[in-house]
Amino acid sequence: MGLRARLDADLKQALKAGEKIRASAIRMLLAAVQTREVAEDRRGDRRAPLPDPEVLQVIASACKQRRDSIEQFRAGGRQDLVAKETAELAIVEAYLPRALTPDELRAEVAEAIRATGARTPRDMGKVMSHLMPALAGRADGKVLSEMVREALGTT
Repeated sequence: MGLRARLDADLKQALKAGEKIRASAIRMLLAAVQTREVAEDRRGDRRAPLPDPEVLQVIASACKQRRDSIEQFRAGGRQDLVAKETAELAIVEAYLPRALTPDELRAEVAEAIRATGARTPRDMGKVMSHLMPALAGRADGKVLSEMVREALGTT
């Protein structure tokens, strides 16, 4: 079962069970996926549903948005919204694959540097474009770019 189909099935299950927060979070994900599908279709690139790697990118983006919202609500003293966003974040994160450990990330970065032949910090774009599709949803882009920058600065 593809990720999009799993989201559809889980939404139906949440609605039947009366789980409002879970249903809301899944609806938000499906809306984001559909928005991306429509944008792709306008360019004439695609008529089929998004493949799983692209759905994972949408989900990872939704997680990042939730984390940013939590920080802002916390700074604004809105604990009610912090609790709501935190609950939705937990639901959304369940659709992402297991996150890589820092050691696993360092190994992936080292392999990408070898594969792309990167030598200097100016080659960071090559390394990141090699890594991001492979690690979609499994690593935070900001952490990854810091590791790549560090690795290229010391090599």
